[in-house]
Amino acid sequence: MQQRRLGGSGLTVSDICMGTMTFGSSCDQSLSHEICNVALESGINFFDAAEIYPVPPRKETVGLTEEIFGSWLKDQPRDAITVATKITGPGHGWFTPPVRHGRTTLDRHQIIRSCEDSLRRLQTDYIDLYQTHWPDHGMPYEEVLEGLTHLKRSGKVRVIGCSNETCWGLMKSLWAADLHDVERYQTVQNNFSLINRRCENELAQVCRREKVSLLPYSPLGGGVLTGKYNDGPPPGARFTDYLLTGAERQKRMAQRFVNDRTIETTRRLMEVADSIGVSVTALAVAWSKQHDFVASTIIGATSIEQLKESLAADDLILDDETLSRIDEIEVEIPNPMTEDGLRRLS
Repeated sequence: MQQRRLGGSGLTVSDICMGTMTFGSSCDQSLSHEICNVALESGINFFDAAEIYPVPPRKETVGLTEEIFGSWLKDQPRDAITVATKITGPGHGWFTPPVRHGRTTLDRHQIIRSCEDSLRRLQTDYIDLYQTHWPDHGMPYEEVLEGLTHLKRSGKVRVIGCSNETCWGLMKSLWAADLHDVERYQTVQNNFSLINRRCENELAQVCRREKVSLLPYSPLGGGVLTGKYNDGPPPGARFTDYLLTGAERQKRMAQRFVNDRTIETTRRLMEVADSIGVSVTALAVAWSKQHDFVASTIIGATSIEQLKESLAADDLILDDETLSRIDEIEVEIPNPMTEDGLRRLS
């Protein structure tokens, strides 16, 4: 598996990252450990978690993913594994984060406290990549970065990054870091897939020119790009549950991913994948990895079979003709996801 550098840092990681947000919900501890083992054996050395996982976030399960992953990590050679996790940040009106009683301002106190809690659950004395899960645009960026800088200079964190951040927010943070002599974000983890290509616009230019690596999550469009929603929401799927029994935020999220435009895009992509003899899952992950501003694409799994489908993209390179056919679909059905949520950040 190829290794790529995280931003301008000294950390290099596998170009596929194992996401863990299902650990503790769809996956029990035994299955979670099995997924980690298969991922590691396949060449993945980069694992991504968050204090608020598993999803959907619930007060009763906050931190459970880190605990499950930590119980696996303690038996591995620590220096061989790159561990990423996240501090929650504000909910921006979407929901009240069920951690610290909803008090998730990204000030120094919360940043340090959250990191120490994650270290305990992960059973390690350092985190390789520590990220803000959502930005806090109400806080001066230099104050947020100062708290993260303290963690790095104390040896608890090696590299810092952000997630679900706007182009403005990323540039503002980089400017503040340069001006105030604090640590820069080396990565940005945003939603990026064949049904949500917005990162190819302004964010890609920021990443290229500022040496920040994109870590795409949901490269399969929350499972939509596997084709499993093509004949209607399948029983037991995450967005099926959100549509039927989810809170208002979850229903709106599911409707962004599952709609007539995303389903038609998926149908056409399946034809492209079939014509080159691969699954649409492998096509979607390979497409994500093939961007020059992407360091590592985050995949998820609720079974070993799902994991292996994504791992089929390991050595898959899409040729120019295939990429052109994919682009033609995007021209005919631009922005299948009606919006990506970032416009709602305040």
